[in-house]
Amino acid sequence: MAAQIPSTHVDILQKKAFANFATVNADGVPHVTPVWVDWDGTHVLVNTARGRVKDRNLQQNPRVALAIADPENPYRYLGIQGRVAAMTEDGAEAHIDKMAKKYMGKDKYPYRAPGEKRVLIKIQPEKVHVVG
Repeated sequence: MAAQIPSTHVDILQKKAFANFATVNADGVPHVTPVWVDWDGTHVLVNTARGRVKDRNLQQNPRVALAIADPENPYRYLGIQGRVAAMTEDGAEAHIDKMAKKYMGKDKYPYRAPGEKRVLIKIQPEKVHVVG
């Protein structure tokens, strides 16, 4: 069941706010990493590289959670629990460049590794918790 991001907190997804992104390891232990986030009006978007722990975990278990604090007021935040609706390499290279512009002010993502394949993760929120 889909949940909506309240209009009062969508701005957090549009700021240079880092998300704490939780996936589930094969042994059931949570794995949490800071990630850049984006919003397409329906899905929370996260970008990673093929073969990373996030990528492997999500191929086995699509459940995720994100906690995103407003960088201007850390007592105002957005919590999201959801599922991966899609993982695709289509558009992922352009998207990581968009995120590099947003978070670093750079036109191109500067940390690409040779042979790296980017993957765009589209997350459907199922539960949303807001504070502030």
